[in-house]
Amino acid sequence: MNRNRGGTWVAAAGLGFLTLNSGLAAWHAGGDPGSTLFVLGSYAALLLLFRCLRDYERAPPGSPARERARRAVWTLTTLLTLAFAWKVAAVMPSAAAAAVVWGLAVATTAGGFFALFVQA
Repeated sequence: MNRNRGGTWVAAAGLGFLTLNSGLAAWHAGGDPGSTLFVLGSYAALLLLFRCLRDYERAPPGSPARERARRAVWTLTTLLTLAFAWKVAAVMPSAAAAAVVWGLAVATTAGGFFALFVQA
C-alpha cells in the first residue's frame, strides 16, 4: 500500500479548503482593496510557504537547495506573522493590547530565526 496516497488526499483537501476559504474572504471583503489585497497576499504567501516546506523536506541535508528553502520558509513565516499582527493590532481596544500583539509577533519571529538558523 502506498503511504503517500493518504497524505496526498489530505493535502489536496486542505489546499481546497484554503482556496475556498480565501475566495470567500476576498468576496466578503466587499470591494475593499486593502482587505482583498491582504487576503490574496496571505493566500499567495501560504502557497509559497507550503512549496518551500516541501522543497526543504525533499532536499538532502546540508545541500544548497535545503538552505535556500530554509531561508525562504523563515522569510515567508515572518511575512505572514507580521501581516496578521498588523491586522489584529488594528482592531485591539487599546494601544497596550496592540503592543502585546506586536510583542508576540516579534517574539515569534525571533524564535523562528533562533530555531532555524542559530540552533540548527
